[in-house]
Amino acid sequence: MAHDTDLPIVYGAAYSVYVRAVRLALAEKGVAYELVEIDVFAEGGVPDDHLRRHPFGRIPSFRHGSFELYESGAIERYIDEAFAGPALQPTTPEARARLNQMTGILDNYAYRTLVWDIYVERVSAPREGRATDEVRLQAALPKAARCLTAIEDLMANDQWLVGTALSLADLHAVPMIGYVVQATEGRDLLAQHRRLASWWEGMRRRPSIQKLKLG
Repeated sequence: MAHDTDLPIVYGAAYSVYVRAVRLALAEKGVAYELVEIDVFAEGGVPDDHLRRHPFGRIPSFRHGSFELYESGAIERYIDEAFAGPALQPTTPEARARLNQMTGILDNYAYRTLVWDIYVERVSAPREGRATDEVRLQAALPKAARCLTAIEDLMANDQWLVGTALSLADLHAVPMIGYVVQATEGRDLLAQHRRLASWWEGMRRRPSIQKLKLG
């Protein structure tokens, strides 16, 4: 496939939490891009050409001109710093540290619990004809509640996770919350966190999130 070398290219699957976070960063910066679908769960394994871009076989990877990059957090920061548009990282050391802390919580504690243990078990598995692992799901609920509480405790205000404007922390969190609230248990958990629920109501109405159907 021929590519427009002036456009950034995102390699990954449209359903991926981390591909979605990168695409949201591009959308909020007003940057046109190309999405090249990669199936890392293909029967034959991760495609060889993708392993050359990402030696660990994960998604997304990214290309802008001759510059190649993988790891979503690094890609998101590059997008913010390489392109014109509203800044997506705060300027003070304290707020930037809080952004890094928030994304660390999301990656290390929230992602697997919210997406794989709750969304996949309650929503995705039945859709694919598999039974929900109720033991796994129920065990995840207190972990998920702890994650949501930790995030809410660190929130700057009811509108943004970090600082006084939209940031990469918000865009990193949206795909995870967008998945977990599709499960009844996830909606119930979010409703118990008033400030985080208020943040989600505001975020899900943003044009970038509406366009990717994340809300």
